[in-house]
Amino acid sequence: MQEIFTALGVWNWAVLGLVLLFLELVTPGVFLIWIGFAALVTSLIAFTGLSFVESWQIQLLLFMVLSVIFVLIGRRYFNPREQSSDEPLLNRRADQLIGMRTTLEEPIVNGHGRARFDDTLWRVTGSDLPAGAVVVVREYQDGLLQVEEVK
Repeated sequence: MQEIFTALGVWNWAVLGLVLLFLELVTPGVFLIWIGFAALVTSLIAFTGLSFVESWQIQLLLFMVLSVIFVLIGRRYFNPREQSSDEPLLNRRADQLIGMRTTLEEPIVNGHGRARFDDTLWRVTGSDLPAGAVVVVREYQDGLLQVEEVK
């Protein structure tokens, strides 16, 4: 390994950085870019000729430390956990039904019945009501739509 590092000298880090940046272009995700930046910064520091970065062991240590720092910074500032959406209820069908009105397909007896929304029959809970009563959805909880009669 020492021969590889001494053969190209500080160019190792520049080549490694460019290879990692290229790999980031052809692979999905945003991870290799930060390690590629760490390799390029290591090469820039090594090119300065400072005496403390002359040995390949120190350069390798510097690269590893910079990689961790850049990955942490990149994850924190360029990888938002929550993304805003113009349709926040997309793929949350039950939540979309809150506030909607429908008629009961089956009566609510002992607190449980069924109501149809579009082409789907949903289990509903609420006060006892006959089939055909008009209800509005107030809440979705534990797989049940909680409804109440529209007066």
